[in-house]
Amino acid sequence: MEQSGLKELTKLTVHGVVADPNTETQIVILRDEQTAQILPIWVGAAEGNAIKLAMDDAPTPRPMSHDLLRSMMEHLNLTVSRVVVTDVKNNTYFASVHLLSQGTERTVDARPSDAIALALRSNSPIFVTANVLQQRGGNSLETWLEKLGTKNTSAGG
Repeated sequence: MEQSGLKELTKLTVHGVVADPNTETQIVILRDEQTAQILPIWVGAAEGNAIKLAMDDAPTPRPMSHDLLRSMMEHLNLTVSRVVVTDVKNNTYFASVHLLSQGTERTVDARPSDAIALALRSNSPIFVTANVLQQRGGNSLETWLEKLGTKNTSAGG
């Protein structure tokens, strides 16, 4: 765990993206590699696809929105220092993107799906606050995810 102000942060990796069989959404599976804790975040189909493409490092015929953002940031000498899943309210997750420019860090609010896709495209770390991990789904979460087939989900999705 790392300290960021008063909040403890846990580093996560994107373990995979799976379809939710009950809805037309996808689930981004974030995982703490040290403790194997899992944080699922439901996203739309387009957002899930953008994350899958970034995980697979798949070329697209034209730049996607996250590719455009990354390219603009490179031209403006901005780097993504980290992405943080900061809060969850009424089953809606919130995130922030921490940008570094000439020694100054700025924080921008973002949807977790956009923040994760940008982090993957910029090779930036993804973190979650301790509060969000505590609110994550409960003990039956791992069993439920195993039923979805995420137990063997590779980084390639």
